[in-house]
Amino acid sequence: MVEYLVFLTISASLYALFALGLNLQWGFTGLINFGHVAFMTIGAYTTVLLAEKGFPLFSAVIIGAIFASLLGLLIGLTSLKLREDYLAIVTIGVSELIRLIVQNEQWLTKGTFGIQSYQLPLGNFQPNLLGKVMMIIIFSVLGIFVLWQLWKNVRQQLRLRKQIQGKSYQPSSVLNIYLSSGLTLILILITYINGIIALYNYNYKAGLMLLILITLTVVYYGLDLLVHSPWGRVLKAIREDEEIPKALGKNVFFYKLQSFMLGGAIAGIAGAFYTWQLTTIYPSSFETLLTFNAWIIVVLGGSGNNAGVILGSIIFWSYDSLTRFIFSNSEIINDAQVGALRIMIIGLILMILMISRPQGILGKKAELSLNN
Repeated sequence: MVEYLVFLTISASLYALFALGLNLQWGFTGLINFGHVAFMTIGAYTTVLLAEKGFPLFSAVIIGAIFASLLGLLIGLTSLKLREDYLAIVTIGVSELIRLIVQNEQWLTKGTFGIQSYQLPLGNFQPNLLGKVMMIIIFSVLGIFVLWQLWKNVRQQLRLRKQIQGKSYQPSSVLNIYLSSGLTLILILITYINGIIALYNYNYKAGLMLLILITLTVVYYGLDLLVHSPWGRVLKAIREDEEIPKALGKNVFFYKLQSFMLGGAIAGIAGAFYTWQLTTIYPSSFETLLTFNAWIIVVLGGSGNNAGVILGSIIFWSYDSLTRFIFSNSEIINDAQVGALRIMIIGLILMILMISRPQGILGKKAELSLNN
């Protein structure tokens, strides 16, 4: 059970990191990207191939992120001035092009045979008792940071609800906020207790869990600072109506390009962790489904809200593990039908959410960008 919860923590963190890049592009800037997996592919293969050539893993990840951002530069220079639906078509085409390149260029990527036995972070690391204690302390600090962000988000949601309702404010109307926050708190506590047990009985997956949580925290906090800076406010203005920042003298195309490149770089970093989780990568590991899973997470949690992306990823993977458990020993339907049923159920959930709360669980209706 501990190992499975560690796997879920890694998966949820990985997809949250991946979706944060998409949220920057779509949620804050209004750029429709249906080929987000292309950036992950570039980051993944660059990291693995450079590590095989003897590059330090940290340097390989940074170079992989740079290459992913350069792909964003290439797409942006040629496509960001297109209409939104054309941009969506271009991005999904580029993602498929990248996948076909890594599948057919066997001299570089080994094609369909895949790349195996590559260097892993902390792969040979065997901490002593002091090392385990230090890792648990770091993990605890991350837990405190998460609780602080949860508390900030609850206060913000309550303040917003009071401003909207004014004098007609009813305490019962915030019940959903408390329920969702309470559920999130329970999940955090379960993850924390399980993480301590896993780190004390250290193995590779436990080390990877701590490493990706540190990375996710740094990226999340960095993005939070950026989107609340003047730069982030320009992105939001572009999302709502790009003619307004143009009239104020802002170079809208340049801001879009920055957002697209930074979102791509974040996805490239997620690609490195994706390879470390799989320990073997194939071109088929980077299908378009990964992009649409990220879209589900962003829409579910709330576009334009980084905390919503984290919550969306937790809900997505909780749903995934729960339905796998429920239907694992079903004698009524076969495995193929189970897969189709699970997709139908999450599609139904999204339809209901779009009708009842189109901005997502933590999204703000005032910042909903469906007209871009």
